[in-house]
Amino acid sequence: MAQTADSTAVPAPVKKKPAATRVVPDSLRPKPRPAAVAVKKDTVRTIRKDTVRTAAVPATAAVPVDTSAHKTDSAALAAASRPKPISEYDLYMKKLAQENIFLKPGRPVFRDTNTIRPFRDMDWLVYLVGGILLLLSIIRLSYTKYFVDLFRAFFNPTLSQRQLKDQLSQAPFPNMLLNTFFAVSLGVYLYLVLYRQQVFPQAEPWLLIPGLIVLVAAVYGIKYVMLRFCGWLFGNSELADAYIFILYLINKILGVLLVPFLVVLAFCDVEIARTFLYISIFFIVLLVVYRYIRSYSLVRQYLSFSKLHFFLYLCAFEVAPVLILTKVLLNIWLTGNP
Repeated sequence: MAQTADSTAVPAPVKKKPAATRVVPDSLRPKPRPAAVAVKKDTVRTIRKDTVRTAAVPATAAVPVDTSAHKTDSAALAAASRPKPISEYDLYMKKLAQENIFLKPGRPVFRDTNTIRPFRDMDWLVYLVGGILLLLSIIRLSYTKYFVDLFRAFFNPTLSQRQLKDQLSQAPFPNMLLNTFFAVSLGVYLYLVLYRQQVFPQAEPWLLIPGLIVLVAAVYGIKYVMLRFCGWLFGNSELADAYIFILYLINKILGVLLVPFLVVLAFCDVEIARTFLYISIFFIVLLVVYRYIRSYSLVRQYLSFSKLHFFLYLCAFEVAPVLILTKVLLNIWLTGNP
């Protein structure tokens, strides 16, 4: 009965004894967990605390950053970000870009198209002018006395007729050389005048220059023969000789005088060459007038004639050759065939 009574009774709750904790030596203690686990535990607290703070702080506030490590970098960036001073060249280029229409957008377009000009090798002109200077220097050094007497006869008309005429006539070879030099000098001068004035630029120089030289020599050769023939025909050979002497004396001086003008016309600029062209024409006209004056005073010593006869002579023997030469040059210019 005792068993049954006990079995039917409700068992009293049994209290569990707390688990016994064992002391573990230091070597056997569990290692501390890594900091990440601690962070996980603290995140709740830190987030809760920070959310309260960040609710009052505006959104633009940033988390404070330690800038002590970047002090040197910020100083370098500040020094590097300083603007450079604008130079005068940059200011000028900006001003030019604003004012010049060719540098603005939508600028006008100009096409520079030049016609192709044929190349002409003019090196031969240097050798030609140099050869003329060399020829004159050879004549001058070889016949110094003749040169001195020639200029004395030119500047002193009275002395030339009486004393120097015979001395110059007794030197036929330098006389012939200077006459040839006059033809060469005048022929090259005419070519340079035509070349500067662009009368016929397509003409070949190696044909035109010899043609002009031969033309000048032919005109004065025919004139010499006609004067000799007229002197023999009218019985005044002495007067013809005196006039021929004056004529060729002026020609020799003119040939020497044209040499510096040849250099200027050949190698100087257009404006300078045009100026010296006018000066040379002035000297040529002056020498021609001087020749007429000396011829008239000479002929008056031998013959008594009217001024009309002298004018007819000038038209026949002085003006006609010049007109013939001009006619030939005009034909060359119009036809284009030198």
